[in-house]
Amino acid sequence: MSKKYHFWITGCQMNYADARRVATQLEKHGYEATPTVEDADVVVLETCTVRQQSEDKAYNKLQSLRPLKEQRPEMTVAVMGCVVGVRGNQVLEKAFPFVDVFMEPSTDGAPLVAHLKLGEDQALEALATEARHAVQDGEVILPVDQRGQMVSAPVAVVYGCSHACTFCIIPQRRGIERSRPVGSIVAEVRSLVAQGVKEVVLLGQIVDRYGYDVPDGPDLADLLRAVHGVDGLERIRFLTSHPNYMTDRILHTVAELPKVMPQIEVPVQAGDDEVLARMKRGYTAQQYRELVHHIRAIIPEVAIHCDIIVGFPGEREAQFQRTYDLLAELALDKIHLARYSPRPGTVSARRLADDVPDEEKRRRFHQIEALQKGLLTEKMRRYLGQTVQVLVEETSKGRWRGRSPLGKLVFFDDPRDLRGRLVDVRITYTGPWSMSGESVDNPARPRRAAPAGVEAIPLPLL
Repeated sequence: MSKKYHFWITGCQMNYADARRVATQLEKHGYEATPTVEDADVVVLETCTVRQQSEDKAYNKLQSLRPLKEQRPEMTVAVMGCVVGVRGNQVLEKAFPFVDVFMEPSTDGAPLVAHLKLGEDQALEALATEARHAVQDGEVILPVDQRGQMVSAPVAVVYGCSHACTFCIIPQRRGIERSRPVGSIVAEVRSLVAQGVKEVVLLGQIVDRYGYDVPDGPDLADLLRAVHGVDGLERIRFLTSHPNYMTDRILHTVAELPKVMPQIEVPVQAGDDEVLARMKRGYTAQQYRELVHHIRAIIPEVAIHCDIIVGFPGEREAQFQRTYDLLAELALDKIHLARYSPRPGTVSARRLADDVPDEEKRRRFHQIEALQKGLLTEKMRRYLGQTVQVLVEETSKGRWRGRSPLGKLVFFDDPRDLRGRLVDVRITYTGPWSMSGESVDNPARPRRAAPAGVEAIPLPLL
């Protein structure tokens, strides 16, 4: 009877890519995934610490595992990710002595392999070497229940970050940036495609700095072209970019390669120059404005997403208003919103007073949220009656769910099994966050109401 492993994952897509590397090692040694923690012989927590809420969530999950570990002391509990960090976390180790293995972010899984003494007739050093070799070769083994089911998969291409914005904990927890070899990345993509994946999302804390740590090495444009050549791969996306490193070479590559989706994730964080300087972002609001216009000039049909932090230390009402006005002017396709919270160890936590009241942060958050809803309602309305190509990912409440090339969420009805297929969908309803319609060759032609929670704008069927 094979042994089983269970992953609990929170945080960004990078965490999911990291967890898959460790799961690959377990799968290579005969372990099988289980959705139930009580059935697992190995439990791995992949953690996030970008916000205090994320860190607390990890601690609460660890506490919930303590009784299970006491009942089953032979079970292995491992913690990895940003809560551990590249330098380890002695406080965490003392607080949770029942944890068997602590692993840094982007681990190759070797510490867990060594602890489990997989294949006890081999030296532990050889086991660790084997684990590293497999990752370097780019081999990926998806859990059985994900093979043929996972349509879109994250692929880490550059680890860590060397930019050090004042609010960000990532450089301390994930270390300096390190770019993976092109060959290893392409091998991983081929391995994923062979197991049914149709889309990959290339990940980096600052993905457009890929290759900057390798003198005269490849850049992100080179990597996109290499991945584009993988047979059977339908779509490529990448995130997250930084305004300072978004080059024309990258943008023209996106415009030229049909598999690379015209979606650019490029955070602005704030629309006021003083706030941007305190964040140590390295650009002005006007420079970001010019970048957005430049992206749209090179890639006319493009979706631009950004991140915004409201309530950064010292942010006055007039400064927040400049952020609001910039977003209203640029009418971007998605705004990822966050209220500022100090993270221990960051420059902003050490040197800047968290002086914007939480109530005010929430007010500003909701104000931009309302702005975004209004902007997206109008932007999405133009899709009414149009046909968009959707990569089908899964079913949701009995309907197929997928995304357009611009990353727009689309629901539609069809009786066929279309998972992983590219389907043309005629849009009959739109809302700010998603659209719905019917596949143009649907034999059943069902008519359904819009998904729950979607503001629907009806279009009569012709």
